[in-house]
Amino acid sequence: MSDGLSAAPGVLVDAVVVTAMGVEASPFLERATAVGDEVEVAGARRRVLDLGGPRVMLVTCGIGLVNAASAATLALHGSGARVVLSAGSAGGMGLDVRVGDVVVGATTVYGAADARVFGYALGQVPGMPARFDADPGLHAAAAGVATDGLTVRTGTILSSDVFVDAERVVPLRHAFPDALACDMESTALAHTAHLAGVPFLSVRGISDLCGPIAGVDFDAHVDDAAERSAVVVLGLLDAALVTG
Repeated sequence: MSDGLSAAPGVLVDAVVVTAMGVEASPFLERATAVGDEVEVAGARRRVLDLGGPRVMLVTCGIGLVNAASAATLALHGSGARVVLSAGSAGGMGLDVRVGDVVVGATTVYGAADARVFGYALGQVPGMPARFDADPGLHAAAAGVATDGLTVRTGTILSSDVFVDAERVVPLRHAFPDALACDMESTALAHTAHLAGVPFLSVRGISDLCGPIAGVDFDAHVDDAAERSAVVVLGLLDAALVTG
C-alpha cells in the first residue's frame, strides 16, 4: 500500500535507515502502518514508511562500502533526515559475542584502512577522524530500549569489503581488540553522516561468528539477526524522534 508516501528525491523524512539486503529490510516493512511505492535511485531501493510516529526512508543499498556511502549520500540530499541508522546483520568479532546478540556501535572504524606510513592511525582514512563515534543521544536511546531478554552489547564495529574468515580474524582482533562485530557498510555510513553533519548510529544483530566457522550460521540466522536489530532501531527511533 502506498498511502500517498513517496520515496522520490526531495521527499522529507525524519530518519534514513539503511540495510544492505532485502531480508534486513523486511522487519521494518512488516511493522509499518503505511508503505510507499518502491523507487530505485542509482541502484539502491527506497521506500518511505509510516511507523506510527517517525517517517522513515528505508534504503536497501546492496552490500559493500561504496554501495552504502552512495546510497546514503543520495538519500540524505534534500530529505531533511535528522538521523542516519545502519541496521541489519553482522559477524561476531569479540570472543564473548554470540549469535543472537545485538551490537550497538559506540564507534565504527575501517578494518582495512592503513595509512600509518603517513602518520595516521590504523583504520583511519587520511583527513578523517581515526574513528567515527556514535551520536551520544542515539547511543543513549538505544541503550534504553526495552529488549525483552535480548543481549545488547556496545563497542566497536569494523567495516571493510573483505570477508573476515579464519585467516583474517586473529590479526584483526590483535589490531582492534575492542571490536565486537564486523560488517561491510556501517563505517561508510558513519563517514557519510559525518560529512553531512547528521547524527549516526549502527545497530547490528549477530548472524554468525568470524573465524573458522565464519559464514556457516549466516543463512540460518540472518532473519533472526535482522529482527533483533530492528527491535532496537525501532525502539530508539521512538525514543529519540517521537519523545525526544
